[in-house]
Amino acid sequence: MTDRLTYAELAALMEKRAGLTVDPLQLELRSTAPFADFGLDSLGLLGIVGELENRYGTPMPPDAERCKTPKQFLDQVNGALMTAGA
Repeated sequence: MTDRLTYAELAALMEKRAGLTVDPLQLELRSTAPFADFGLDSLGLLGIVGELENRYGTPMPPDAERCKTPKQFLDQVNGALMTAGA
C-alpha cells in the first residue's frame, strides 16, 4: 500500500464514491480547477474522505473535506498520510 494518494487513485475514488468517470490525466493536468468542474460536490468529497479514513485507518485532516481542488485535496491527504507514517 502506498503512503501517497495519486491522481489515478483519486479518480478511482471519485468513480467509486460519487459515480463520476474522470480521466486521471485530466485530473492531474487540471489539478487547480474546482472539483465542481469535474462534477464532484461536497457530499461526494465527504464520501472519499470517509473511504480514505477506512482504508488507511487514520483520520484525514478536518480541512480535507472542504478542499476546492484536486491538488489542494491531495496535498492535505498526502500530508496527513506522511505524518501518520512517520
